[in-house]
Amino acid sequence: MTSVATTLTLIRPGGPVTSCSPALKEAPWNFDAVPMPSYGPGSSMADVAPAGTPRQGEIPAEYREASDEELDRRILAAKATLGDRVVVLGHFYQRDEVVKYADFVGDSFQLANAARSRPEAEAIVFCGVHFMAETADIVSNADQQVILPNLAAGCSMADMADIDSVTECWEQLEELYGTEPDASGRVPVIPVTYMNSSAALKGFCGEHGGIVCTSSNAATVLEWAFERGQRVLFFPDQHLGRNTAKAMGVPLEQMPMWNPRKTLGGNDEQGLLDARVILWHGFCSVHKRFTVAQIDQARLDFPGVRVIVHPECPMPVVDAADEAGSTDYIQKAILSAEPGQVFAIGTEINMVQRLAAEHPEHTIFCLDPVVCPCSTMYRIHPGYLAWVLEALVRGEVLNRIAVDESIAAPARVALERMLAARP
Repeated sequence: MTSVATTLTLIRPGGPVTSCSPALKEAPWNFDAVPMPSYGPGSSMADVAPAGTPRQGEIPAEYREASDEELDRRILAAKATLGDRVVVLGHFYQRDEVVKYADFVGDSFQLANAARSRPEAEAIVFCGVHFMAETADIVSNADQQVILPNLAAGCSMADMADIDSVTECWEQLEELYGTEPDASGRVPVIPVTYMNSSAALKGFCGEHGGIVCTSSNAATVLEWAFERGQRVLFFPDQHLGRNTAKAMGVPLEQMPMWNPRKTLGGNDEQGLLDARVILWHGFCSVHKRFTVAQIDQARLDFPGVRVIVHPECPMPVVDAADEAGSTDYIQKAILSAEPGQVFAIGTEINMVQRLAAEHPEHTIFCLDPVVCPCSTMYRIHPGYLAWVLEALVRGEVLNRIAVDESIAAPARVALERMLAARP
């Protein structure tokens, strides 16, 4: 059976190759049997999974025991049989042995659009994580069925902001700010959720005059929010919010952090009254791994290196890099570069290595010298993909992700506002 350890090899030219966890060599279904929910090996393995984290039951032995060659044959045969009745979506961070079967590859925003662009497909098989599949279900047609091959493919960042905690935060802010608009018609606070959040939080934003953002249009979304509100409550990723607002000229002292475990998020009233952006205490464990020291080492090893990092990275890392941008931005930067450049990239390792393989005219490596992929993307495996596709051939839908219309309707409003906020 092919494992992450065999597909994730050399990361940095001439550098050592180590793994953040020897458990990456194990098949992901081994972690479905763990008594307590966990994100599994990889970058999020130290994050605590909430008790309600979706679990994946054991898939049949024929898929767990099949060879790579057999799974390849069965997946291709199922896709050929299903034809246009199914579309397979693969996220940039997905492992190569899964993404090769995708009809579309992109970030969560691009894949949501891809889901909407294939109305003839009866089923959308989303090789990504849970919040992405929820978004696909919200924006796709009512008669389309969205399938997540492994229900345990969640997102630790998305789990850091839940509907109960955000609602409690909102109630405390309303008590402090009131609800009346100012003389210019701006309400006291506008909620903004990153795409990497649950459907419930997207619905919350839709119900409270808010909006969803992506890493591509975060600045445009904040401009939209500031036109309508005196402040922004930004969740769940503090780093994207901080980096975006700082680039727009918002002082750091006007960006307090909200810790949901503390009264007023751990702030005093005056600090919140002076705030322009209230940042939720959340982060991406993949992008939290990147450091200024890694950038310094890259510049030492490769003078003239072009350092591009994702805006989910901590502020000092973004400040030290040459550029910061979404996964789509990173890909386009490499595509448009003159041959012979050296790139040090600060984002998930599967994407970096795929870019390196696709662009041998450049030297491309990951800033982090340790192989530590996204834990939850790792939970998708060809065995799960074969399982759900062959079930579709039999007329059976497994692992369907269906968002209740009471949540989907307001979430759709927030998502449509996002789609209209073009950078």
